[in-house]
Amino acid sequence: MHSAEGTGKNIEQAIQNALLELKASREDVDIKILNEGGFLKKAKVLVTIAEDAREKYEKKESLKKELVEEKNDEDFAAEFLNKKIEKTKEKKVQIIADEEISDKVKEQEETPKKERVEKQKIAPEKFLEDMLKVLNITDFSIEKEEDEKFIHYNIVSEQAKELIGHHGECLFALSYILGVACEENGKRLVLDIGGYRDKRKESLIELAKRTANKVAKTGRYFKFEPMDASERKIIHTALQDDDRVTTLSKGEEPRRYLIVFPKEYKE
Repeated sequence: MHSAEGTGKNIEQAIQNALLELKASREDVDIKILNEGGFLKKAKVLVTIAEDAREKYEKKESLKKELVEEKNDEDFAAEFLNKKIEKTKEKKVQIIADEEISDKVKEQEETPKKERVEKQKIAPEKFLEDMLKVLNITDFSIEKEEDEKFIHYNIVSEQAKELIGHHGECLFALSYILGVACEENGKRLVLDIGGYRDKRKESLIELAKRTANKVAKTGRYFKFEPMDASERKIIHTALQDDDRVTTLSKGEEPRRYLIVFPKEYKE
């Protein structure tokens, strides 16, 4: 389940109810206000797992399914073995049953591996090199860093800076295409150009703090311009422990934007 609706006497309570149903953290979701509530009306919101956090929750669901399947396989094996033993009461048959079960388990383990090989996508480095050549960018290098969940690629080139675009619009579009077209070790691929993401993150955190101070001082909400999901998450995370303000995401991609308003704000 990637989304859930929540209701409450105010927006904040509605958000918390939806988060409980999703079993998700606030920094991992996007929030859409369906009804801000009012006199004799409850507030209503739609909380959706953000794209950049969806993999984490899908892995949790996958793990649950694997545990259930494993339990089913164990029940199957036990039933199969008992029938063989009851039928012949001979040790030889028990050995045969064990071998058949072992073959079945091996087949189940090997099948997904074969399917993953067949569905292997384009190599990321090759994709990036070809893309840069098409764009007539010849003097470049590609740096690679890998952690438990992500593989980060950073293009280093004076020419490549032109690919960043206004507030990283081109960069985020290229990063999305890279993730769709390529695959490596089942991890999410993230593209950066000239270390732009780290620089942008620092500026967004400072912007979030200044905005929170302004909102708390004036008592009026502040609406950001549309931005990428990863940038919205940076602001959500930067302000999640600020008791003075609350953050919400509204609108539809790619024009989805973020609002910061006083904690006790009511329309």
